Amino acid sequence: MPFKVRVKNDGEFVFNEPVRVSEISKDLPIQTIAALFNGQLVDLRSTICEDGEIEFVTLGHELAPQVYRHTLSHVMAQAVMNIYGKDNVRLGIGPTIENGFYYDFEILNGKITEEDLPRIEQEMKKIVEQDMDIERIEMSKDEAITLMEQKGQVYKVELLKDLAQEKVTFFKQGDFIDLCRGPHLPSTGIVKNFKLLSISGAYWKGDEKRPMLQRIYGTAFVDKEELDKYLNFLEEAKKRDHRKLGPALGIFFIDFDVAAGMPIFMPKGTIILRELMNFSRQLHLQFGYEEVMTPLVMSEKLWRMSGHWDHYKENMYFTSKEEQEFAVKPMNCPGHILIYKNRTVSYRDLPLRFFEFGRVHRYERSGVLHGLFRVRSFTQDDAHIFCTTEQIEQEIAGVIEFVHKIYSPFGFEYTAELSTMPENHMGDVETWEKATQALKGAMESVGLKYVVKEGEGAFYGPKIDFHIRDSIGRTWQCATIQLDFLMPQRFELVYTDVNGNYRQPVMIHRAIYGSLERFLGILIEHYAGAFPTWLAPTQVVVIPIADRHHPYAQHVKDTLVQNSIRAEIDLRRETLGYKIRDAQSMKVPYMFIVGDKEQTTQTVSVRTRRGNEFASRSIQSVIDIISQEIKTRSLKNLMEE
Repeated sequence: MPFKVRVKNDGEFVFNEPVRVSEISKDLPIQTIAALFNGQLVDLRSTICEDGEIEFVTLGHELAPQVYRHTLSHVMAQAVMNIYGKDNVRLGIGPTIENGFYYDFEILNGKITEEDLPRIEQEMKKIVEQDMDIERIEMSKDEAITLMEQKGQVYKVELLKDLAQEKVTFFKQGDFIDLCRGPHLPSTGIVKNFKLLSISGAYWKGDEKRPMLQRIYGTAFVDKEELDKYLNFLEEAKKRDHRKLGPALGIFFIDFDVAAGMPIFMPKGTIILRELMNFSRQLHLQFGYEEVMTPLVMSEKLWRMSGHWDHYKENMYFTSKEEQEFAVKPMNCPGHILIYKNRTVSYRDLPLRFFEFGRVHRYERSGVLHGLFRVRSFTQDDAHIFCTTEQIEQEIAGVIEFVHKIYSPFGFEYTAELSTMPENHMGDVETWEKATQALKGAMESVGLKYVVKEGEGAFYGPKIDFHIRDSIGRTWQCATIQLDFLMPQRFELVYTDVNGNYRQPVMIHRAIYGSLERFLGILIEHYAGAFPTWLAPTQVVVIPIADRHHPYAQHVKDTLVQNSIRAEIDLRRETLGYKIRDAQSMKVPYMFIVGDKEQTTQTVSVRTRRGNEFASRSIQSVIDIISQEIKTRSLKNLMEE
C-alpha cells in the first residue's frame, strides 16, 4: 500500500514499498548523519513504511551531539576489547548523557585503572583514523541471543531476554558488533573531538546485589572549540570541588568509618550555617511564619498514617524501645501536621505558616553519597502552609517573593519549572486543574518565567521547582513548592468555614535552601571558597609584623570583635609574607597589617584577599566600611570599590 513522506524543505514523496531513510531524498544535506521521523531520531540505514514527516539531521543540528556521542561509546567499547581481549571483556550498556557518554565493562582477568585511560583514548583514535563503515544489522531476538551467547556477552543476553520485540538491531564496525537501537554515524572517521574523563564503579542495572562493573566516562563535541571550552569548564569545576575545599578551609569533613554520609561541621562551617539560618529566620518572620521544633524520633504510628511506612521505609532509620517501634524522621511534614491538629482551626486563622530548621535522616546507598550534595543526615529550611483553596495563589506568590529575597544576596539567577498531574495522581482532575492554574497564576502575577513539565508532579499535587545558576554556569535544583491534597486527607485535617462547616485545608510544602548542607556545598563551589564578607567564617586576620607589635595587634582584634566582626590574630613565628599567603589561601576577605607605623598612629594597613593594598587608615574608618559590607550582605569588597 502506498505511503507518503513529507520531507522538511523538500516536498512530499510517495513510496510503494519500504524505503531506507537515506534514499528518501536524492539531495541529502551535506554532513547528514541521521533523521527525525515523526519526531523520533532514526538511523539513516533504517527503513520506514508508513506515512510521516522527516527532517534530516546534519552535524550542525542540535541533536547531532547525541548521535556523535553514541557512536563514540561504541568506539570506546571496541578500543577496550582491542586492548584487554574480546574474550576477557563483557559489555554492559553505553548510552549518551549530558555533554558526553559512558560504557560499563566487566574485565574478567584484570582491571581498568585511571592510568589506562590515555591508552584507551589512543586506541580510539586509531579506530577513528581507520574510518570504518558502520553497518546496521537487523535480526530476530532468538538469533541475537544465540550470537551473544556465542560471544560470552552475558549482560547483552540478559538485556535481550528482557525485550518484548522480536526484531532487534546491532551496529557493526570492523570486527566489533554491539546490540543497539542507534542511530550511529555513517563511519568512525567522523568523530574527532573527544576526551576520556574518569572511571568509576557501577552496579549492573543499578542494583547493589548485582555485579559491580567499571564505568568509563567520556565527553565529546562536534566542534573542537566547544570541547576545549567544556574541558576548561571541568578544570574550573575541579578547582571548586567542595569535597576538597570544604575540609581544606576547615568547614566540614565526613568520617566514613563512623558516620558515612553525615557531615561533621567544624567551627568555621558552623558559622556559615548559622549565618544562613539567621538570614532565613529574619525573612520568615517578615513573611508571617512561626518557627517550630518537632521531635527527631517519633512512633511508627505517625509514619504509617503519613504513608512513609509503606512507601519510604527502605530509606528510613528505625529503633525499638519498650517493645515499641520508632523511626528517625525523614521528613518534617508529619510533625507540623501534629501542631495543626493540636488546636481548633477557624477560617480566620488561615493561612497558618510553620517553619523549622528540621534535621532529617534518610538512608542513601554508599555508592551514591557525594560530599554535601548527597548525604544521609541534613537540615531542611522546611515550611508548611495550611490554607484554603482560595488562598493558594496569594500564598504561592508570597513564597516566590521569598525565594527571590533569599537568592538575591548570593548573586544567583534562577529559573522555574511547573510540574503537572502525573498518571498515578491522587484526587479528582478538577481539583488538580484548579491547583495548577493557581500555581500558574501566582508565577504570572509576579512575572516569573517558567517551563511546564507535563505529568511530572508528585502524586499528591503539582509543584514548582527552582533551579539556580552558579558562577560557572551550572544549574542546581534547590527551592521547591508543592501542593498536597493527600496529607490533609490522611490526617483528617479540618477547619471551620464562615458557616461553621468543616472543610479540608490545602497543605503547601516549601523549602528555599532545600537542604542547608547541599546549599552550603553549592556556595563553596559558587564562590570557590571565597565567601562574601558577611558569610566568611573569618572576616579579618590581624597580622603583627614583629613580636613587639603583638599587644597592639591584640587591641585591634578586640576592637573588631567588639564591633561584631569575626576576627583572628596570627601570632605565629613566621614571615609576614608567609602569613599573608596563608590568609589568602584560607580566603579571608581582609588582612590588617600592623607594625611600628600603625602602632604609633593607631591605624592599620589593609590588604584584601585579591592582593589589593591600602595605606594606613584609622581602625574605625575601616570598621565602618566592613560593617556596611556585612550589614548590606554585599557581594563586593567595599574597600576595593
